Amino acid sequence: MRHSIHLGAALLAASLALDAGGAAAQEVATAEATYRDIEATYGVVPTFMKIYPRQGIAGAWALTKSLEVERGALDPKVKSLINIAVAAQIPCRYCVWIDTKTARDLGATDEEIAEAVAQAGLTRHWSAILNGLQIDFETFKAEFGGD
Repeated sequence: MRHSIHLGAALLAASLALDAGGAAAQEVATAEATYRDIEATYGVVPTFMKIYPRQGIAGAWALTKSLEVERGALDPKVKSLINIAVAAQIPCRYCVWIDTKTARDLGATDEEIAEAVAQAGLTRHWSAILNGLQIDFETFKAEFGGD
């Protein structure tokens, strides 16, 4: 009995090792296919995407591509303006730079970019006031005719 337990454990370990090797090979193949898609889309695989963990790059790219590249309910220029506004608040200079470039490439004017950033600042301003002064949320909603 003791011998069969050791044999079973050895077989399980060998099976897991083979599965892990297969999973690692699949991970590399998936990452390589993802890098090809990124390059086909952007013309380059940016360094930050190259050094992103291989096991996660396919998912990270799928999210990025579906929200930023593919057309959805929002116009791509509007998405870029939203991204600039959020990035200005985080702050993320990389995001501000690339999304400003993208917005301009999509036809955004300096005035539209400035207004998007100002809107973000306005929202942050009032958020600080409302939260910092602990304004009652139910009263706030009632004042504006909410439920």
